[in-house]
Amino acid sequence: MVFIDSSTWHVNFKGVITIIKNPTMKKLFKPTLLVVLMSLTLASPSNAFSETPKTNNIEKMSDEDSQRMINRLEEIKAMDVSTMTRKEKKELRHEVKAIKHTLQTQSGGVYLSVGALILIILLVIILL
Repeated sequence: MVFIDSSTWHVNFKGVITIIKNPTMKKLFKPTLLVVLMSLTLASPSNAFSETPKTNNIEKMSDEDSQRMINRLEEIKAMDVSTMTRKEKKELRHEVKAIKHTLQTQSGGVYLSVGALILIILLVIILL
């Protein structure tokens, strides 16, 4: 019997070469995989119990302010943008977005997505 690199190859008495898997690799693979998977699932600290609760500091706008914003949106819509430069157009777009965002936050409405509506309809159909 001849051994060539005893951890990998083995030649028996008939001259047939067989490959023997490295036993140390087999012993190390499972614990290493376990450590890697456990490190991916470690718990991270949560901010659920923070000392300073997050509050919504949105103050209600008066009707005059909201009407002024709506008038400004109408002025922007009536403008001739073909004579403006790219920079001016970009500034107007940002202004329109900001005004629309403030008006939406002040409306205080409840918004439902399409998926939520479908889910509600399915639940009503199932329950009735």
